[in-house]
Amino acid sequence: MMSSGPHHQVPLTQAQIAQQQQAAAMQVEMAKRRSRKPTDKNLPDNVDHCTIGDVAARYRDLREFERRLDATMTRKRLDIVDSVNRSVKRWKTLRIWITNTAEDQVWQGSALNVDTFDFSSNLEPTYRVKIEGRLLDDDDDLDKDDESEESKSKSDDPDRMDEDPPADAKSKTPKAPKYRFSHFFKALSVDFPRNQKGVDQSVEWKKPERAGVSTNLPAAADFDELTFKRSGDENLNVTINLFRHEEPERYAISPELEDVVDMPEATRQDIVMGIWEYIKLMGLQEDEDKRTFRCDDLLRKAFGFDSGSIPQLHDYITPHLTPLPPVKLPYTIRLDEEFHKDPQPTVYDVRVAVDDPLREKMVSFLNNAGYANMLKEVASLDDQLAIIVQAVHVSKAKHAFLTLLSEDPATFVRNWLSSQNRDLEVIMGEAMRGGGEDASGDEWRKGGKESVWSTVNARESVTVMLSKQPAQPQR
Repeated sequence: MMSSGPHHQVPLTQAQIAQQQQAAAMQVEMAKRRSRKPTDKNLPDNVDHCTIGDVAARYRDLREFERRLDATMTRKRLDIVDSVNRSVKRWKTLRIWITNTAEDQVWQGSALNVDTFDFSSNLEPTYRVKIEGRLLDDDDDLDKDDESEESKSKSDDPDRMDEDPPADAKSKTPKAPKYRFSHFFKALSVDFPRNQKGVDQSVEWKKPERAGVSTNLPAAADFDELTFKRSGDENLNVTINLFRHEEPERYAISPELEDVVDMPEATRQDIVMGIWEYIKLMGLQEDEDKRTFRCDDLLRKAFGFDSGSIPQLHDYITPHLTPLPPVKLPYTIRLDEEFHKDPQPTVYDVRVAVDDPLREKMVSFLNNAGYANMLKEVASLDDQLAIIVQAVHVSKAKHAFLTLLSEDPATFVRNWLSSQNRDLEVIMGEAMRGGGEDASGDEWRKGGKESVWSTVNARESVTVMLSKQPAQPQR
């Protein structure tokens, strides 16, 4: 049994100590390299006088253009991220056909011989009901209209020669629809009239859940038509109930809250956004605490209080939300002979929400692996540019040094030796607090370009101090 007191740590071996020291030295070296790494990409002042032509001005124009381009690209990328997160939906039409067939009905004339006394159960009258749904493609309709107008304009021109259609048009095959009938509904049920015989004829289908993390739907949840068979020989009035499957889910809004957001049904996110926009429009946000708001007559009627908290809007709207009622499609199952001489389906159009076709492209754009590689390439080019600009700074300093030397060599050399002497005293620690022979103590307290802190020596000293890491005690 282990004791509850402090445990003694196992001493490190010489190899482990050497490894730690090597890692600490590597960290210090990397810090020095980072501190010496140039980052300034701005040309030095008055460099235009040292260059031929307008190279410096063109470089500054390119830098300004790069700054505006980076800001525009960043803003557009944030707009795309916002559009993807908002899950913008597009409304399209789902056309539903409902038909039924009849089997072994009396009027169909079976081959039963009344003298044989063979009354088989296989001759029980039955019927089949088929529910089929297809998503209408609005783009195809527009293309057909364009083609009809183009063909009409061509036919109006008598001098136009006949042309063979392109080879691609012959080989083009229609693409399979992306959305199927079962994708838009999570359940389906059929309500039959009360059966006097007590036989349960109800029909019900529920969408099965995805298996694990798979993105593919099971076969029972991926279809365009549903068929069921029942027995009967009389016309029936049934109601087909379709329960919507939407992500995110939409809710029916109470009349009190509908007066605020001006929407009969919406998602939670849209409702909260609508209330927030109403609060901003009416100026109901508190000045002292921006997280709270005052209630006017409409909000007081909906929520029942005089002030509320914006982070709790999701809780406030919950009592006002109810699931959307199912889509009810009445249908008459016809089993009479007159109808089946020329049967016609019953057609309904249901508005359904689909993802914006641009959403998939925007997601692929955001997840593009080439974007990260491009950023690395740009960062590498920026490092090279900073090194070149640093070389320009050094050349500019050399040019200024030689220019001043050529104008008044004696005075320049005297001032330069005095400056070097003062810097050497500071480095060796022999200078007074004032900084040297002609310096006063207050100049160390001054800032700006003309202060001591702007000298090369001060910058190098600060760089070395920042690059040093505190030594870790050995155990």
